[in-house]
Amino acid sequence: MLSTILQNTKEGTEVLTDGHPAEKTLSIIELISSGGIAGQIIIAILFLLLVVAIYIYFERLFAIKAGSNVDPNFMNQIKDHVSNGKIDSAQMLCTQVNSPVSRLIGKGITRIGKPLADINTAIENAGRLEIYGLEKNVSVLATISGAAPMIGFLGTVVGMILAIYELANAGGAIEMDVLASGLYVAMTTTVAGLIVGIIAYIAYNHLVVRTDKMVYQMEANSLEFLDHLNEPT
Repeated sequence: MLSTILQNTKEGTEVLTDGHPAEKTLSIIELISSGGIAGQIIIAILFLLLVVAIYIYFERLFAIKAGSNVDPNFMNQIKDHVSNGKIDSAQMLCTQVNSPVSRLIGKGITRIGKPLADINTAIENAGRLEIYGLEKNVSVLATISGAAPMIGFLGTVVGMILAIYELANAGGAIEMDVLASGLYVAMTTTVAGLIVGIIAYIAYNHLVVRTDKMVYQMEANSLEFLDHLNEPT
């Protein structure tokens, strides 16, 4: 009868009265599980890299954001204390603020009374340490952004090898069910690797921009402090 729904139990599809097969869906979990043990291992590695990348991104982002929140009147207060000879008050203010900028200025304050070149050198050395702290673990994001696609491509190669191996042992009969596992590994790992690599790459570049902005802020405040010390009294 035309109204009867024909079922194909072997292929898992349904044919309706109009002759069109019912749409077959495949969830992400089913896609990963269909890739075999090799695909699952590579997907697990990529997922771990994704978690590490997200953690580093937000940890560094919050650290940079916290360090860049400096009171606009901070430098004015420092200059007032220094001009009035209240070096201890200026040093205490830097300790209370506790930011990369305040630590640089605090290092310069401890050198007041020495030649201006020595103060500048002390600030530059402290600045290098602050920059190193700001860039902590950021290089890991760059590594993940490059390594994740390569790991995904490794899964592609492994999947193709499995597909060719199954094909060679099929006795000349090509069956899609035999090739499915290898093809799932090849496709899913490539997509997963590219997704993780793109996310890590965007996160890395965003942190680099935020870090550069923080470095410029540190340099501007350091120059302002040195210019104030160089002003004639």
